[in-house]
Amino acid sequence: MGTLVMKFGGSTLGTPAALAQVLSIILHEEKQWDHLVVVVSALDGVTDMMLEAAQLAQIGSARGYRRIAATIRTRHLALVENLPLGNLESTALQADIDRLLFEMLDTCQQVSNTPSDTLSPEISDAVAGVGEKLSARIIAAMLRHNDVRSVAIDGTDIIVTDSTYGNANPIQDKTCERIEQNLMPMLSRKIVPVVTGFIGVTETGKATTMGRGGSDYTASILSLCVDAKEVWIWSDVDGMMSADPREIESARIIPELAYEEVSELAYFGARILHARMIKPLRDHSIALRIKNVYKPQHPGTHIHANADSSTNTIKAVTSIHGFIITTGRHEAVYELIEQVHQVLYQASGSHMDTMLVSQSSSHTMVCFVVPTSVGIEATGSLNQIVDDALASVEGEDWDVSPVRIVTAIGKNMDTHNEMTARIFQRLSDLRLLGVAQGPSGCSLSLVLLPNESKQALERIHELVLEH
Repeated sequence: MGTLVMKFGGSTLGTPAALAQVLSIILHEEKQWDHLVVVVSALDGVTDMMLEAAQLAQIGSARGYRRIAATIRTRHLALVENLPLGNLESTALQADIDRLLFEMLDTCQQVSNTPSDTLSPEISDAVAGVGEKLSARIIAAMLRHNDVRSVAIDGTDIIVTDSTYGNANPIQDKTCERIEQNLMPMLSRKIVPVVTGFIGVTETGKATTMGRGGSDYTASILSLCVDAKEVWIWSDVDGMMSADPREIESARIIPELAYEEVSELAYFGARILHARMIKPLRDHSIALRIKNVYKPQHPGTHIHANADSSTNTIKAVTSIHGFIITTGRHEAVYELIEQVHQVLYQASGSHMDTMLVSQSSSHTMVCFVVPTSVGIEATGSLNQIVDDALASVEGEDWDVSPVRIVTAIGKNMDTHNEMTARIFQRLSDLRLLGVAQGPSGCSLSLVLLPNESKQALERIHELVLEH
């Protein structure tokens, strides 16, 4: 049947029961496919704990980062002790866990010896990826105990990236060369490699990370280099949903999507997928499935090139944070946009996108999207950072305000004008600060005040349910 790449998220790895389910899935699919590659995330919350440890090291708090390392060690060892492993495998795994955490502590100690006001993104990346290494070794040990030949592979050995620390971009040809050398021989010998997601390495040997949700991106890049037939993303939900179920109770599973549709979903707030993972799959027609690890028989969501786009429907609606910058006069905006991008990148390590620029004879407005890779908790502080930066510009009176960007998603929305008209009709009593038709033709984005976004989300989702 060819090669399958499966990625397991952190929410599927945190308990012995969850790991037993993961093991069952891998053992089943290993028999169905010619070759199998597994990609794993860190356990839920571990990456954030690693980053906190690095930040504590930066301010010289040895007690703080050592406490975090001890907590992570206890959590992983408790997990290992409750797994059905042999004594030798268990002892070797515990030694691996201790070695990786000692290396992390050594890095923190070096940082702590020279405290500074800011944490180097290079150091942050070196520490952040340890959680994936711990997970990969646990899964590989479980497979070996169940008579499947398996090896844990660090992304730093095979995924070559640029030096954009915190949000690195894979270098495809260099990565495929390393995979050809280090991974393909394993597949030919029926070994199941368990690869760390999220992390890579520069050509000079420095560890990098690929942003929040970067394990999805790892799976996508790997699928190209091993010529995979499909990529399966395993999480704790049944598939892509028509809205965030935490915001819309009536959200439902979407059985199939086109690549363009799921790409817009990921970009505009669907946190189940990394926004950049879709393009490599689309370019090489590699099918993607989103499945629930606790319901492996559920078909989930199937993303592929031949998804039905004949019907005039909205598939989903999302909501994402953003902010607008306005002034009471007509101004050139290029320098402003560049300044804001620079300030935000320094603050968050992520590049912001300018979604909309609107000008009249007397006013100027620029709307920026806050990517999901930044994390919800950072959104408010970013608004303040931009406000402070613009306040220092002499002679300017720019105003910074938070907004929500609500986006309706469906194939060929740019040709279904009657659906666009129905959206505007449903929102006739709300204030629209801006409107943008996505260049893919699959999205219509509406910029609203935060206190009106929930109403817009609910009303557009009603249109989803009507079709």
